[in-house]
Amino acid sequence: MNRFKFAFNGLKVFLLEESNAKTHLALCLFTIAAGAYFEVSKIEWLSIFICSAIVFTAEALNSAIERLCDKIEPNKDDKIKIIKDIAAGAVLLSSIFSAIVGAIIFIPHIISLF
Repeated sequence: MNRFKFAFNGLKVFLLEESNAKTHLALCLFTIAAGAYFEVSKIEWLSIFICSAIVFTAEALNSAIERLCDKIEPNKDDKIKIIKDIAAGAVLLSSIFSAIVGAIIFIPHIISLF
């Protein structure tokens, strides 16, 4: 039971202390609202939730890696920078592919308004 407590505490810290988590949360809520407005299909909902989960997971792991790196080496270090850059790149990749999925889902719905 404590494992869940620790995990929920980690999510709380992530959402309250990481500014990128707040940005991803806002975009996720906007996407959910848009999905509700356009009455997207079940498969589109599934795609939205999978993409959102992947982006949130990538960002959470990136945040954990950054904190660990800062703890291990608080001074500027080229090897630590590469580790952080790779982790940030994973977030960027997941965000780009999620944006592509979002465009595939929402552009036809937006075009149908006109």
